[in-house]
Amino acid sequence: MNRKNVFLWSLVIALGGFLFGFDTAVISGAEQSIQKYWNLNTLQQGLTVSIALIGTIIGALLGAIPSDRLGRKKTLYLIAILYLASSLGTALSGNWYNFLLFRLLGGFGVGASSVTAPIYISEISPAAKRGKLVGLFQFNVVFGIVISYFSNYLIGLSGTHSWRLMLGIQAIPSAIFFLLLRFVPESPRWLIMKRGKIEEAREIFKIINPDTADRIITEIQETDKEEKEVLRQDPLFSNRYKTPVMLAILFAVFNQLSGINAIIYYSPRIFEMTGLGTSSSLLSTAGLGVINFTFTLLAMNFIDKIGRRTLMLIGSVGLIFTLAMVSYSFYTTSINGWGVPVFLFIYIAFFAFSQGAVIWVFISEIFPNQVRAKGQTLGSTTHWIMAAIIAFSFPYFAEKVGGGNTFLFFCFMMCIQLIFVWKIMPETKGKSLEQIEHTLVLH
Repeated sequence: MNRKNVFLWSLVIALGGFLFGFDTAVISGAEQSIQKYWNLNTLQQGLTVSIALIGTIIGALLGAIPSDRLGRKKTLYLIAILYLASSLGTALSGNWYNFLLFRLLGGFGVGASSVTAPIYISEISPAAKRGKLVGLFQFNVVFGIVISYFSNYLIGLSGTHSWRLMLGIQAIPSAIFFLLLRFVPESPRWLIMKRGKIEEAREIFKIINPDTADRIITEIQETDKEEKEVLRQDPLFSNRYKTPVMLAILFAVFNQLSGINAIIYYSPRIFEMTGLGTSSSLLSTAGLGVINFTFTLLAMNFIDKIGRRTLMLIGSVGLIFTLAMVSYSFYTTSINGWGVPVFLFIYIAFFAFSQGAVIWVFISEIFPNQVRAKGQTLGSTTHWIMAAIIAFSFPYFAEKVGGGNTFLFFCFMMCIQLIFVWKIMPETKGKSLEQIEHTLVLH
């Protein structure tokens, strides 16, 4: 097996994850300066921050179309162009409306990247290494977030209009991503499924692992022929695919009902609710980012050894405990204050070690080859819609029912998730994509 080639290809594609994380988080350091620069009211400022999230939902929803029609590689080229245009466009915008347009384009890139990049990596990865290699995507998302925090801090020292450089600096990794894509091949599974280019795919599989190339091609051809025959009568939302559809939707919903986006987006507000001072803001961004990064890296070394389901069981128990303690900290004065941030830091560690590392790996594995892009779109779109709902509703519920009740709700949701993981979630480690299909799809 040529592990070096597969790793390098996966690493290049995972740069899309780095840009995903960077683009998502970079606005946090620029939004106050942007508000002052264009004298925006609160409604306009809310749209400025959330417009990329709207684009992300659209990008995720439509991401399967070019991925299936044009190919995984050409779609990744388009994503790189979107990131590049967004970074340069927002940095050079002469008015607020142009700024919104280019932030929307960046959101398209994030959404499409969350569909296409995990699919590509899963389709080139050997079964025994697939979890770790697809996990590179999530690792780079977190890495991009951390780098954006430190980049914002360093650039912020340069002056009042530094927000343009904060956003424009993303053009550098975007251009690198675009240039490096020429060194990765098209997905061999896509070549077989959508173009019938067996020999071209065979050459790529031989680079990946010459000992298994012919066997994998035979498996793909058998399942592909079967899927094409039934796909005419059985679209994605048919009884045939009910198990992977159910798993993708529930996994994405539970991922957000853990409260992760409420914590990432509103950690300074949460800390202020406990009575801590403004100095906690820096701690809540860089500190949470570093912990997220560290435990995502740790999870990558375990996901193929102990499995996706085991990580989720460990994480679910940890999230239930930490969310319960955060809720309790809001209810009592004995540990209120420092109790909340301490337990939130532990919460982030458990989340990164489980859901954060597993979600894109698991959703990219559970759908058959013929509907994988559509299935990934379903899971990704569900994830982003739930992220938007949580992000928009958290301030209202935190104010109306209090932090204790809000985090108690998240805790209750994780109790339900634990039952889902224990009773329903299958283990996919060490199995080929075709073997997983035979386990989860009705034949």
